[in-house]
Amino acid sequence: MLAIIRTGGKQYKVSEGQKVKIEKLEKEVGDTVAFEVLFTGDEKDVQVGTPVLEKAVVEGKVIAQDRHDKVKGIKHKAKKRYLVRFGHRQTYTEVEITKITA
Repeated sequence: MLAIIRTGGKQYKVSEGQKVKIEKLEKEVGDTVAFEVLFTGDEKDVQVGTPVLEKAVVEGKVIAQDRHDKVKGIKHKAKKRYLVRFGHRQTYTEVEITKITA
């Protein structure tokens, strides 16, 4: 079974047993979380929400709270002696999809 969920302003295509890194959620490791379902389907049946499917359920288990690798950036203005270097590490929550019910 395949589903498209919405969380953190983004959409993810998921299936059971898959691990997904999503925007940070305020959950503890081991907690379960439910997502808004936009689409479910398999070889036999397809359901599309307008905009969400009310009866469909996608549940996941929080595996980790961590941060991505550092992304480095630079600001520079020519001939003005202006140079700024910066880095950023985005936080994320890793979730394993445990159940998809249509």
